[in-house]
Amino acid sequence: MFESVVVYVSYGEICVVDDDAPTLKAVGRLLSSANWETKTFSDPQEFLRYSNAQRPLLAVIDVCMPAMNGLEVQSRLREISPKTRVIIFTGKESELDRVAAFRAGAVAFFNKPFDNREFLSAVDAALRT
Repeated sequence: MFESVVVYVSYGEICVVDDDAPTLKAVGRLLSSANWETKTFSDPQEFLRYSNAQRPLLAVIDVCMPAMNGLEVQSRLREISPKTRVIIFTGKESELDRVAAFRAGAVAFFNKPFDNREFLSAVDAALRT
């Protein structure tokens, strides 16, 4: 059986925000392995300060973080960088969070653990729009 091969093209910087160090490292490596420039943040406030100055193309944000939840980060990001696309991911499946994320403009929503190919395809699609 042949496995399809997907080629990803680099479009610019992707920021990943998650307070869980192993997940942050894994998602950062996954995106880097697909040749995307990636910057990781364990602190949502630091990410928002960075975004205010740099305006990343895409932010991948975890929902459950102690200092500020990902939906709040998404809302604040929209105010300072409205063109930054957002993908939300979470370890706690919640239809309310999913609906809120999409209503606030998220382009995709993933439950952890997620399929790497589906995730990379969503990233690619987000960067192409």
